[in-house]
Amino acid sequence: MDEKLGALLRELEQFGAENDAHTDERKTRMLNITPETGAFLALLVRATKARRILEIGTSNGYSTLWLAYAVQPVGGHVDTVEHSPFKAESARRNFERAGLAPLIHLNLIEADRFFEEQSNRSYDFVFLDSDRDEYVRWWAALRRIVTPGGLIVVDNAVSHADELQEFIDLVRSSPGYMTSINPVGKGELIILKES
Repeated sequence: MDEKLGALLRELEQFGAENDAHTDERKTRMLNITPETGAFLALLVRATKARRILEIGTSNGYSTLWLAYAVQPVGGHVDTVEHSPFKAESARRNFERAGLAPLIHLNLIEADRFFEEQSNRSYDFVFLDSDRDEYVRWWAALRRIVTPGGLIVVDNAVSHADELQEFIDLVRSSPGYMTSINPVGKGELIILKES
């Protein structure tokens, strides 16, 4: 990773931590992943040679930058979905600062509408870091848009395990999917679409 991107990621880590320590309002909190999670996501993307990435929950773009960094060598791209104009504008500025804007398409839209517009098997890798109470409802769409052999990674699988339990049970009861929970960061649920 070049120094420019590394410095920006460190700046965003500090900003996110300081910002979130001073507010309880979800709409103004950044709720960023941990640096360890960012490195883990990048490793998964590179190891699976994923080229078409989808992120639900952009916030200020911290995790998006890790994903864009990971797909850069293979000429991939990241579609990221955010419904907050305030957060989307912050993310857009950060993508430009990092020099990774050409690899990222920021969609200012509700996730439901975004899913409706996607064709089958559109993505090799999906990262969910959004409204956890929506995941059960989104499962049919997620299954449709992920390629066979593709991964879905869900943040907060340990820190908010109780909120994700219904979703985890649903995934595990769905034929053709393998799951594992990795304790990195706030916990990552990894879902492999086997066929």
